[in-house]
Amino acid sequence: MKREKAIELIKKHVKNKNSIKHMIAVEAVMRELARKNNKDEDVWGLAGLLHDIDMEIVDYKNDPQEHGSKGAEILKEEGVREEVINATLAHNKETGKEREELIEKAIYAADPLTGLIVASVLVLPSKKIADLNSGSVLKRFNEKSFARGADREAIGACKEIGLTLEEFIEIGLSGMKKISKELEL
Repeated sequence: MKREKAIELIKKHVKNKNSIKHMIAVEAVMRELARKNNKDEDVWGLAGLLHDIDMEIVDYKNDPQEHGSKGAEILKEEGVREEVINATLAHNKETGKEREELIEKAIYAADPLTGLIVASVLVLPSKKIADLNSGSVLKRFNEKSFARGADREAIGACKEIGLTLEEFIEIGLSGMKKISKELEL
């Protein structure tokens, strides 16, 4: 599936503009991680872009295992490659999909990192990602009351892809800065 088709598919299932921006942010981080690991940027980017396609369809609070599972069903129907489907399942530990492949480990950590980075941007006076540095994100990571929805355990799973937390934050921030206009940050 090409990116343009993926965007069409997302817009069919996800209406919230901020949710779509989140998916685009995860795509950017996954592309950076693919480059770092000599993997296919388009495949990894597609996984990041499509991972939350079911976010407005499932009731995560009452059926947390459905998030990712329903998305995998949608992607399978669309003929998306198995690697992306498995990454979609693996990004939510509640599906029971073990993180086996590097792409699965990467998306699990990248998903909440984008939320932490966005929250870190929004407390800056300028509210511009260009003004954010990785040290500030790391400081916010250590503030447990800051951006509580950003799962620190999942972000810390970056060690499963051979990165320190500092390296991971730098890579994620770099990817998101490249698409600051799309993210409106």
